[in-house]
Amino acid sequence: MRDAQRSARLLLATILATVAWFGSGGAAAAGTVGHAPPGGIGISAVEPAVGSVVGVAHPVIVRFTAPVADRAVAESAVQITTATPVDGHFSWVSDQEVQWVPDGFWPGNTDVTVVVAGTRTHFQVGDSFIAVANRSTHQFTVSLNGEVVRTMPTSLGKPGYETPVGSFPVLEKFRHLVMDSSTYGVPIDAPEGYRIDTEYAVRLTWGGIFVHAAPWSVDSQGYANVSHGCINLSTENAGWYYGNVKLGDPVIVEG
Repeated sequence: MRDAQRSARLLLATILATVAWFGSGGAAAAGTVGHAPPGGIGISAVEPAVGSVVGVAHPVIVRFTAPVADRAVAESAVQITTATPVDGHFSWVSDQEVQWVPDGFWPGNTDVTVVVAGTRTHFQVGDSFIAVANRSTHQFTVSLNGEVVRTMPTSLGKPGYETPVGSFPVLEKFRHLVMDSSTYGVPIDAPEGYRIDTEYAVRLTWGGIFVHAAPWSVDSQGYANVSHGCINLSTENAGWYYGNVKLGDPVIVEG
């Protein structure tokens, strides 16, 4: 296990233990509790929550009650089991929060059990629901379990506000959201400032990149990038995406 930690890779064990039932009605496999976190530090949360159904890019999140000095020992407390081995790595968000992130994505429809020093959660990775936003073709393509189910015209970030390339798991969803440029340092009365009401906002980064409805840019969707970094869709298309996407579903930005 320490070799795996040093190489920032965790091999998930095959579930061989007996099945235990939580009060929520979800099934979870019994796991082996690892080492306790160093210094008697407790666990404040392990996510996803029991019974959650999440996307294939959702990390396992462990929050500690105090700063962790020995990260390798803390990582060794994290025990994850699935029916099929999945490779991944630890990533520390802060000195009190570590995430285990799958390399690539979880297999769709996978049951996962996590035990951290006696704290347990069990969740399910749902169908593989992956969106690809292409900055060059101006298309937003969604696949379900490997099959394309919808292709939508889009507009991404204009020059100087380019939408970053990469893979981003969905973090939050808002039916209605006020977007304000002052939250990232641009006054709303500046030439590039804004304060607008949006619908069907799906957060991809804590820095403010969203997929959302943008009826004001429909004429540019499919043709040009005119946003401040967000992925613009028509109201109809944004509503469809909002209604189907789960937390942890990935959006891949390319082109």
